[in-house]
Amino acid sequence: MRMFKKIIINKKAEEMLRKSHIWVYGEEIESKDDAIANGEIVDVYSTKNRYLGSGFYNNNSKITVRILSSNTNDTFDDAFFARRVKYAVDYRRTVMAGDLSNTRLIFGDADGLPGLIVDKFGSVLVTQTMTLGIELRKDIIFPSLIDYLRACGERIDCLFERNDVAVRTKEGLSLSKSYYRYEGLKEDLDTVQIRENGIFYNVDFVNGQKTGFFLDQKYNRLAAAAIAGGKTVLDCFTHTGAFALNCAKNGAKRVTAVDISQDAINITKENARINGIRNIDFICADVFLFLDEIYKEKKKIFDYIILDPPAFTKSTKTVKAAYGGYKDINLKAMRILPRGGYLATCSCSHFMTDALFRQMLLEAAKEAGVQLKLLEYRQQAKDHPVLLGVPETEYLKFYILQIV
Repeated sequence: MRMFKKIIINKKAEEMLRKSHIWVYGEEIESKDDAIANGEIVDVYSTKNRYLGSGFYNNNSKITVRILSSNTNDTFDDAFFARRVKYAVDYRRTVMAGDLSNTRLIFGDADGLPGLIVDKFGSVLVTQTMTLGIELRKDIIFPSLIDYLRACGERIDCLFERNDVAVRTKEGLSLSKSYYRYEGLKEDLDTVQIRENGIFYNVDFVNGQKTGFFLDQKYNRLAAAAIAGGKTVLDCFTHTGAFALNCAKNGAKRVTAVDISQDAINITKENARINGIRNIDFICADVFLFLDEIYKEKKKIFDYIILDPPAFTKSTKTVKAAYGGYKDINLKAMRILPRGGYLATCSCSHFMTDALFRQMLLEAAKEAGVQLKLLEYRQQAKDHPVLLGVPETEYLKFYILQIV
């Protein structure tokens, strides 16, 4: 006898779950038991009364049920969530060669903890809780995570909750930033220095973008830097300067870092200073306008351009406009680069699929009158795992190309 309340979904939703997806939308629910509380765990059944899985329920969200498990033996007690935490950490200890110093420890759906992000920067954990189901159980999950990491020999001094993401409102949650209280945790830290690929960065995890630093491009930065030796590099949308600094450290002749945010430029300057990197220039400018000015000069100043823009689309409704934005920025870069020059370009939106992104690159190349030689195609780092059957977990596309 199942102890959870029951919902019945339509055939479309059933088909998606059987294909390994894990979301049920509100309009896909045929019927449900009375008085289901938001944040409660429910059982999901087909119209033929076949059990399909159990998950968090929240009718405030378009994604009304997020499947946790399809194993009828799971009871979703404290031990269940402790196991999920352990599995997530152990996976990183394997795929990140045991180095958890700067790692995404939990990646939401891909780790069976929908709506939870946990990044580790040295001894600091930074979390984003984006579902009510996790919010109601964080006092089970967070202590389990801290205790297990400490048992693995990791020092944990602080856990900061970056719950200032707008998506929380779709779950009926308020926005906030706060320190999590637990044994041995401090509440007076706001920055931490990390080392990635041999480069030091000051991470502002209280006020920086997202959790303070983008870990998903870690190995893509190494790949981009590997061909930077002797080249004049332009790093567009530099943010904290990570691509620029990797290239500068790896023997680039000169690197120019551009970002529209003066705060980003200031952070990049400071990161260059603490690493003793001097072969780098800093420009605060709109990247689109900056590339237009370079093109007007008709001079081939750069022989390597890196494009790491923010997500131009966060929904299917804006994909067409985003396509135009990606094409515009890549076309500008292709026109500026000389024959034999190199372009590293990416998109961090899963709505801009790889097929669309590659189509965009081909259209831009045709318009620029060039061809593209593929050196590498890459994705997000392994600590941001892709769950097959859930395309939303596969979001980062990274291409290194030669202009021929």
